Amino acid sequence: MNPSDLVAEWNVALSDKVHRVLFEHGTTTGKRVIYVDGEEIFRKNFMFRLVGHEYFNLGKERCCISIMAQDGFRYRYVLNVSGRTLEEFSKNKSKIMCTWLWHGPNEPVRIVLEKDTMDVWVNGEVVQTMGEFAEDGTETHFVVLGKTPACIKSVSSGARKSGIVHALLIDGAEIEPSKE
Repeated sequence: MNPSDLVAEWNVALSDKVHRVLFEHGTTTGKRVIYVDGEEIFRKNFMFRLVGHEYFNLGKERCCISIMAQDGFRYRYVLNVSGRTLEEFSKNKSKIMCTWLWHGPNEPVRIVLEKDTMDVWVNGEVVQTMGEFAEDGTETHFVVLGKTPACIKSVSSGARKSGIVHALLIDGAEIEPSKE
């Protein structure tokens, strides 16, 4: 990686993890390099056109980096994910994903609930769950790090705009949602 050609960096939160996307653009040679989570996934060493689009996949999501000329020799770089700007995509994802970061005994653990499928992800892996109806909603039970019992309680907020509220309990203690 050439730090002098690094022009953009984005963090994209998906169910499996928060992916770090880096983009190098050699403005004299047109070189374009894309790194995802530290791994080079795309390279073009010489191009006559300094502006344009580069496409790649991030899990199941199709991504596009747009390179646009501004005044003089300055450029603007925009990341689109699944046809939306990163900001729009992240806002939409936050509506269908609940994320918690729990500081386990030896390591931090990222837990994600996909509200549309009710899949639970623990550190990038879908885990087996058992759902049951409770007095005030539903409970989704699963195990974290192979032995720690966890439960996501889903209850109605009582307000139409808020919808259903999801709370994570690990060993009976409630974990605050993450703001990622």
